[in-house]
Amino acid sequence: MIPEIFLHKKSMRKKRVRKPITILDVAKAAGVSVSTVSRVLNDKDDVSLETYEKVQKVIEDLGFTSSLAARGMRSHRTRIIGLVMPDVSSLYCVEIMQGVNRVIMNSEYDLLVYTNGDINKYSTANHDSRFVMLLNGSIADGVIVVTPKATDFHTTAPLVIIDPNHEEPDYPAILSTNREGAQAAMAYLTGLGHRRIGHITGRLDLWSACQRLQGYKDGLAAAGIPVDDRLIQFGDYTTETALKCARTLLAMEDRPTAIFAANDMSAFGVYQAAEEAGLCVPQDVSIIGFDNLQAAAYQNPPLTTINQSISEMGAIATETILTLLKGETPEEKLKILPTQLIVRDSCQPPGAR
Repeated sequence: MIPEIFLHKKSMRKKRVRKPITILDVAKAAGVSVSTVSRVLNDKDDVSLETYEKVQKVIEDLGFTSSLAARGMRSHRTRIIGLVMPDVSSLYCVEIMQGVNRVIMNSEYDLLVYTNGDINKYSTANHDSRFVMLLNGSIADGVIVVTPKATDFHTTAPLVIIDPNHEEPDYPAILSTNREGAQAAMAYLTGLGHRRIGHITGRLDLWSACQRLQGYKDGLAAAGIPVDDRLIQFGDYTTETALKCARTLLAMEDRPTAIFAANDMSAFGVYQAAEEAGLCVPQDVSIIGFDNLQAAAYQNPPLTTINQSISEMGAIATETILTLLKGETPEEKLKILPTQLIVRDSCQPPGAR
């Protein structure tokens, strides 16, 4: 039996629920009308500076927050830019955000990042489209989408795409010369004398990965080397999958002397596999990546890679969305950034010591 005193205390306990602060509370505390508070919230220019500062102080003191969606319905602007990306923890996405933030911080807009938390989780064209429909024109004034699987979006609000899944997207887009970059990587390896070159692909449901695979094949053809399908392993742009792919390649009796990974994160997996196999980079196997992530320069040895100016992509996308939000037309609907070979210490001629 529960002691009576406990029952008594429990019966006397009251649940305290804090009521949300409303726009009416702000108006009463500031001694102004609700419409005046609304004008302050929406940055209307017909409110005196003294009244504006008074209302803003009350808002801060009371801890009042206005619903973004409701604010957007009232003023047709939320002063928010949405950023839809597959995985904020990936180094690629981090560098995209750095470029976006560099421009956002000097604008009147705030940034809202929307992600499903995993580059492969629920990553379908339908989900990409749904995320844009959820944000664009209601919660956000415009949206930037990073590496979407979708090629078609239903939105009337401004939209910019980074690394589109189509070479002729319907919306302003920023991409790099994926195929040419892969060709440059292969030309470098074949120029060093490599003939057995493995390739770990990216996600082949993405146009960028298909272009890099084609660049790999083009590079072989340019050097007069036939394609050996056994040397092509299908990855997904993640280190974990690339590690498995690299293990397969390095376990071959006639293993490749060099491996071209479709991105730097995959190249990091090749480093791990080489270490597991007791192989030295680049003495036993040369490695080249694609992206030029900041972390690539700190590998041991530093990774040779293809630079595609990831942070700059984020900055250009943000400048483009801001241009659209002003009602202006960007100078270029499709901005193509050239790739560049960055030579470090992870490659050398085969057999050299």
